[in-house]
Amino acid sequence: MAQAVDKPACAIRQLEMENRYSMLNFLPTPLIGAIATLLLALNILFWVPILLCFAALKFILPFKRVRLLIDPVLLFIAENWIACNSGWMALTQRVVWDVQGVEGLDSRGWYMVSSNHQSWVDILVLQHLLNRHIPLLKFFIKQELIWVPVMGLAWWALEFPFMRRHSEEYLKKYPEMRKKDQETTRRACEKYALIPTSVMNFLEGTRFTRAKHTRQQSPYRHLLKPKAGGMALALNAMGEKFHAILDVTIVYPDGAPTFNDFLLGKVHRIVVRMRTLPIPEHLLHGDYTRDAGLRDAFGQWVQLLWREKDAQITALLEEANKP
Repeated sequence: MAQAVDKPACAIRQLEMENRYSMLNFLPTPLIGAIATLLLALNILFWVPILLCFAALKFILPFKRVRLLIDPVLLFIAENWIACNSGWMALTQRVVWDVQGVEGLDSRGWYMVSSNHQSWVDILVLQHLLNRHIPLLKFFIKQELIWVPVMGLAWWALEFPFMRRHSEEYLKKYPEMRKKDQETTRRACEKYALIPTSVMNFLEGTRFTRAKHTRQQSPYRHLLKPKAGGMALALNAMGEKFHAILDVTIVYPDGAPTFNDFLLGKVHRIVVRMRTLPIPEHLLHGDYTRDAGLRDAFGQWVQLLWREKDAQITALLEEANKP
């Protein structure tokens, strides 16, 4: 597999120092949380109505020419929304960022992005670090989340694919549901093929907890078992369009935080490693849902990726927690 190229030491140090001394972090923790929550809410309430105006226009006039005109505007709005999130984070959070692998990314390329998943904070981390370095991240979202006030409409406006989560037992009983998920992915990827897009997939399918790890009997020390289906369907739908796979590893040396911990300014260290990987040619062709050989090959590739990530997390935690 391809290896990430380390940043020069001075560049790493600059990232490590970013946000170490925020303007407001000297305030009492409850006040920091209140300010961060207020700024987060105001940012949503400012940008989402603007986003919906343009999305409604595209919905009313569902023509390719209109889409090509409006989609860049929607992405511009979303990028500025994320940049404002980074602004309130810098204002209220005192985080030591240790990041490698951002260099060399292409804001005009197509990426399949994969990451481990421990907290809702992961999404803010990914958006903060990748905004304008690669195209806007499009997440696969659980169908139920479309009903989240305001944000559900924003995800709809940005055409995040809404997926129904089914167990393997359910899919074996109702195999037609697998085809519906495949069709949802295919339709979404057809839209993404028009302008540069980054498709984000958490292979674990859910946030890591020790209880889930034990229940799964996961063979990995720091990860749940990966679910290859979502990535496989996206690669099958538009694999030749993707520039590369961006493999991201997120580590919280002081323990995975809750979203509330982050708003309260209790997250002080975040370690992120990224590497771009070529898309295996033999996984791009064929029907993942029908070809057992392709499913096995994809599963083996993902397990190798996950073993490497698990070992990397162990090494990063040991390095971060050296006395």
